[in-house]
Amino acid sequence: MTATAYAAGLVSAAGYRHVQRWTTSAAARARAAELVAAHRAEDREVMRNPHLDHEWADVIVRAPRLLAAVQGVIGPDVAVENTFLVMKWPGADFEVPWHQDGTNTRLELDPYRSVAAWVALTDADETTGCLHVVPESQRAGYLPYEVEPDKGAARGRALGVRVDDSVIRVPVPVQAGHGVLMDTRLLHCSHSNTGAGARIGLNIRYVAPGGIRMRDGSSPSPMPLCGTGW
Repeated sequence: MTATAYAAGLVSAAGYRHVQRWTTSAAARARAAELVAAHRAEDREVMRNPHLDHEWADVIVRAPRLLAAVQGVIGPDVAVENTFLVMKWPGADFEVPWHQDGTNTRLELDPYRSVAAWVALTDADETTGCLHVVPESQRAGYLPYEVEPDKGAARGRALGVRVDDSVIRVPVPVQAGHGVLMDTRLLHCSHSNTGAGARIGLNIRYVAPGGIRMRDGSSPSPMPLCGTGW
């Protein structure tokens, strides 16, 4: 594989592609309504790894159309490395800085053995805080990052990458029941929700065998979904 081909990645030349109808819009919105009812009182914004102990999240990560799209990128052997449910409440200050999904202080994902998915349980547009991406930014590889300033939020502190103001940024609106696959090196962010209702999405990091390099000395513990390479 040439250096140019490696830099371009497997997902697409732009570094992302849409996933159509991993479920029906009605089913996604019904699940979102249940989550709003369960978590609005405490204004919970992030749920880490819900696929491990919530049946609804386990069903989502195994959704046939979503899984088929993932297999089309990284092959037949697929596991979940991590999930985050993100709930952006209307009017709340919740900016997710520019970042890359495949690297943090704990690990680095091989971009040719991993892919990130963002699936929408509610409609996400520029008003409610949809994703924004820097197309083709995966070509620069993993970049240095900084821990965002402590704002006292219970959600914790994100890892941000500095992005020059001159760089082209593209909003990626997604309807409930649809999603986006991203190269794990793709730069993306999202803004606060200034709309009328909650914006809810599930972030998923999928990996193939050998796709995880641990930095903290621990052993990787992905949850296999399919294939025989585990």
